[in-house]
Amino acid sequence: MIEILDQLGNQISLKSPAKRIISLVPSQTELLHYFGLEDETAGITKFCIHPNEWFTSKKRVGGTKNLRIDVIRGLQPDLIIANKEENTQAEIEALQKEFNVYISDIITITDAYQMIEHVGCLCGKEQQAVDLIDNIQESFEDFKQASGKVAYFIWKDPFMVCGHSNFINEVISFAGFENVIASPRYIELSSSQLSELDVDYIFLSSEPYPFKEEHINEFKKLTNAKIVLVDGEMFSWYGSRMLKLRNYLDQLKVAIG
Repeated sequence: MIEILDQLGNQISLKSPAKRIISLVPSQTELLHYFGLEDETAGITKFCIHPNEWFTSKKRVGGTKNLRIDVIRGLQPDLIIANKEENTQAEIEALQKEFNVYISDIITITDAYQMIEHVGCLCGKEQQAVDLIDNIQESFEDFKQASGKVAYFIWKDPFMVCGHSNFINEVISFAGFENVIASPRYIELSSSQLSELDVDYIFLSSEPYPFKEEHINEFKKLTNAKIVLVDGEMFSWYGSRMLKLRNYLDQLKVAIG
């Protein structure tokens, strides 16, 4: 018997490692692939774009916030992997009435390690989970932090920025930057508020809004801060993607000078 409390305190009980898994979270789908759970993963969302071979072949169960409960029910999973922030509470509560639903709630890097450990245990990949965590921690050794004040943009029309109490902010802080948005979660900004920000850098994320080079000039009209395009997956995907985080942040420090 495998028994685990998920990160919201829900009891998950499996008689044996999961054999029919549905992932409702892109970064956790990538983790399942890292663990080699090709045959066990029965369904993913339309936003689970990595790995590409799963994106093009696995059964899709809707979006992260617009699930197709009928499709999920038809797949008869013995484990569903969800996330408090990325999925909708009402849909997850409906699924919990029928299935084992592991819910992650990841704000810190330590939370991410715990999720990796939990998923490894539920899926019979305990040693791989331990090794992954060790490898991530080893990659972070002797990391030299950057410095500077940052505002991290995730959307336009309206402008939305990342505040505190989330994993993106954790990565910003780990990298050595100061997130000037003190509000929790995510907030909207007007053009005038953007102009008044006391920041060294404006980070334009590649997701969920796909900021590109063409947007830099728009921001330059509103601020004297340096505008930097950043990889949103590196800042927000917890799990096996964290193995690449150290190298990405080192490259980012070079890019911003």
